[in-house]
This record gives sequence, structure tokens and C-alpha cells, in this order.
Amino acid sequence: MPFGPASRLGVSLFDETPPVEWVPGSSDEDAEIVIRAVYRQVLGNAYVMESERLTVPESQFKRGELSVREFVRAVAKSELYRSRFFTSCARYRAIELNFRHLLGRPPLDLEEMRMHSTILDTQGFEADIDSYLDSDEYQSTFGENFVPYIRGYKTEACDSMVQFTHTFELVRGASSSSLKGDLAGKAPKLNALVINQTPTPVISPAGDGSTFRNPAGSARTRLGVGATDSGKVYRIEVTGYRANAVSKVSRFRRSNRVYLVPFDELSTAYQKIHRDGGVISSITAV
Repeated sequence: MPFGPASRLGVSLFDETPPVEWVPGSSDEDAEIVIRAVYRQVLGNAYVMESERLTVPESQFKRGELSVREFVRAVAKSELYRSRFFTSCARYRAIELNFRHLLGRPPLDLEEMRMHSTILDTQGFEADIDSYLDSDEYQSTFGENFVPYIRGYKTEACDSMVQFTHTFELVRGASSSSLKGDLAGKAPKLNALVINQTPTPVISPAGDGSTFRNPAGSARTRLGVGATDSGKVYRIEVTGYRANAVSKVSRFRRSNRVYLVPFDELSTAYQKIHRDGGVISSITAV
């Protein structure tokens, strides 16, 4: 089951739309629905032009020569997928997107990512795609005739709270694509977070709060920051700064910021952030 209100987490469409299943012998119209669902999931909700469609695998699928799993394999091994999510991306960004597209969840830990990195080094891109689709997890979850779907926001798909929160680093609403709808673009999002097993705040994709990106050099620990007698320090992630003196037509944004604030200074910090036009993305204890 999903955690919290699905609409607030940005996964309402995933939660409310049943998985797409292909029933052999169905009509061509039903086959088109499955084909579109595969493109949407495997290509990260990216727009696919008619000239980019895989006409031969599509025809084979409609004739019953390919199952949904084998059609997914054809799309994931295509030059279209390779150029968008492998050759143009950093290694660990490619791996985390493979998990999102093919297994519907984020990677569990560093060892899981290392395993796929080793396959890429020793056997190549196509063998790595096979390792997802031929896994026991894929077979038991999707089988031959279900289109893969986002499931990492459901408790039964996650082994830890860290993995659960990482889902929302990869999926920020059903309308966003894996690259263009994400500020990280082709840069890794989960690499350091997976290595350190660091949970991340789960914030709504609505408004400026969802645009927060961790600035370089911003610590997640206190690093000498003072605290109150109780020792409580909070990390405040802020985004959406605007220059109020600049006209609305040419307003600019400053980079995201992180503040480490003792408990008894939180109120003062809130007032300053709002006065400067910032939007608080999340507050977590450190």
C-alpha cells in the first residue's frame, strides 16, 4: 500500500491506475494501449516521435511473436534507449534509471549498483539489460505479460525506509520525464545517498519545494555547528529565492541553500528565509 496521501506525494496517477496487462489474442487497439504503456514506462515518460517507434518489435508483438517482457527487452536494448539513458548519462545515473524503468523502484544499496556496474564492464550494455529482465524479481512481479510500473512508493516493494524515500528522488509526479522533468538531468541523484544509506525528505512535487537540489559542499551533519543545551540542530533546505526588487518579467532565482540551525534559532531562521523570498523545502533533524 502507498504511504501517505498519494496526491501529496506525486504518485496519485501511479496509485489510481491499475497495471497494464496484455491478454494474448486481444485486439490491435488493446495492443496499442500496451505498446504505449511500455514506451511510457521504459523511456521514462519521454515523448516518442513516430519516426522513433520500433516498428519491427511492435509488429512482432501484435502477431504474438513477442511477450510484453520481450517487447520491453527490445525497447530497453534499442538505440533510442541507449542514446537517451546510457551513452549520454553518467554510469550510476544510467543504473539508477534502469532500476526505475525496468523494475519500478530505486536501487537497494551500493552493492546492487556495483553488481550492475560490473556487468557493464565485463559483459556490456545488453547483458546488463538482460540481468534486470531475467531476474527473479522481474519474473515474480511482472511476469511475461504485465507492463512494468512504478512500485517503489509501496511498502512491499522496499526493503528499507531509505529505499522508500529514494523513490521520490527518481519519481516526482507522473507527468515528469526521467530527464527533462528532473533538475538532475543526466547527473547521478542517488550515488552518494545510496553509498551512505542516507534517507531523504519526501516532499510534494507541487510548488517550488520540489525543485530543491542539494548544493555542492552542503553537509548533512553538524560539522561544528553550535546547538542548544539539548543538542538539537535542524537542517533546513531552501529553494525558490527571488529578487523582490526585480520586475516580474525578469525575476531571477538564486541557487538552493542549506542551513544548519539550532532549535532555539528556528523561528528567527524561518522569518529571515520568508523575508528573503525563499521557500522551505524540508526540515530534518541532524
